Amino acid sequence: MYKDEMIQLHQFLVYILKYLENGHDIEKECEKYFSLNISPHHIHRTKAEHKYAIFVLSTAISEILAKQGNDTLPPNIVNGLSELAKRSKKELAKMEANIEAK
Repeated sequence: MYKDEMIQLHQFLVYILKYLENGHDIEKECEKYFSLNISPHHIHRTKAEHKYAIFVLSTAISEILAKQGNDTLPPNIVNGLSELAKRSKKELAKMEANIEAK
C-alpha cells in the first residue's frame, strides 16, 4: 500500500472514531492512539508511523465495538488487531534503529 493510501485509511478510521465518540466514552480505549501524537494530517511522518497508528487505532475501535456487548465483533478480531499493532511497532522500532545506525 502506498503512503497516500495509508493516510486515507488513517483518515477513514479517524472518522469512524469520531462517529463512535458520540455515543461512547472512548478515552480509555484510545489513550494509546492519542499518545502517539500522529494524525492523518501529519503527512511528513513516515509510512511506517502511519501504519502503526492505523493498527493502534483499529485495535481501539474494535475494543469499543466489542465493549458494546451485542456480539457484533468476535473477540479474535480484537486480539488479531492487537497482535498486528505489536508487530508493526517492532517493525517501526527496527526501521528507526537502522536510520540511527547510519
